Amino acid sequence: MKGLILAGGRGSRLTPISSTIPKQLIPVANKPILFYVLDQVREAGIKDIGIIISPETDTNIKEAVGDGSKWDAKITYVLQSEPKGLAHAANTAADFLNNSPFLMFLGDNLIQGGVKRFVEEFKTTRPSALILLKEVTSPSAFGVAELDSYGKVTCLVEKPKEPKSNLAIVGVYLFTSEIHQAISQIKPSLRGELEITDAIQRLVDIGKEVRSLILTSWWFDIGSKEDVLEANRVMLDNYVRRDIKGKLDSSSQVFGRVEIRPGTRVQNSVIRGPVTIAEGCRIINSLVGPFTSIGARTVIDASYVENSVIMGNDHIIQAKHLAGSIHSLSCW
Repeated sequence: MKGLILAGGRGSRLTPISSTIPKQLIPVANKPILFYVLDQVREAGIKDIGIIISPETDTNIKEAVGDGSKWDAKITYVLQSEPKGLAHAANTAADFLNNSPFLMFLGDNLIQGGVKRFVEEFKTTRPSALILLKEVTSPSAFGVAELDSYGKVTCLVEKPKEPKSNLAIVGVYLFTSEIHQAISQIKPSLRGELEITDAIQRLVDIGKEVRSLILTSWWFDIGSKEDVLEANRVMLDNYVRRDIKGKLDSSSQVFGRVEIRPGTRVQNSVIRGPVTIAEGCRIINSLVGPFTSIGARTVIDASYVENSVIMGNDHIIQAKHLAGSIHSLSCW
């Protein structure tokens, strides 16, 4: 089985941040979103991984991920020259996939618990497609699936105005090579894209088995500033442990679950967790409040920061109350 991670989106709702860094590389709890995806693909036992990139994300993604040796994986980069939809991306990667069954994972999605169970279910049942679903309160913002009494998929609609189900399609899919033929039989949607929902619906229409699993844990489809901040809060709350390897002077205090990496110095400051502070930072005469992640080589001086993502290599000086912010020096 192969893996296909989609990392070509422009992230227009995250400008100006996404103008300088692909949204898949925006850090959540001081780790790029794409790295969580790669971790989960490898945890599922998949080592041969293709990454869909676009002209806008090409250089950044390649520099961040490299050849995949960090994950003991083989990475193949596949250029999707234009944003023509998820099904078009899968079709673009046809040579890499080479008729192998594959896991397709959107590179801006975060899923609690990973996808190992999902992959194992596919290997056991061997349907033509297996999709992951999640009950949501606003299904019209997503692709939506309808199921029969046995849990088989009967209908899929992309962002319906009047959804008949509250089951949103999560950005994780498992396919056999039959999906390529289905893609060849669909036409672009009204927005000019080849929709993966239309391709899966084609499988249903020609009598192929399309199964589903319903996700009960949390899921983030990162598309906005609010999504990044909420994901950061959840990841910090779930995974950060007290681990202080930087240096604190006698005038500083640390409360709760705070991670301070080597090379960071805290002077006359208070840190209230959950917080993660990367290496090489300086926190001076400041208060860092809960649900904050601070990237490497950042200086925070005479400031109050909370509930924020500080991207790194940044300088925040005399900020009276910086809250609910994704802060990057390159965007200021």
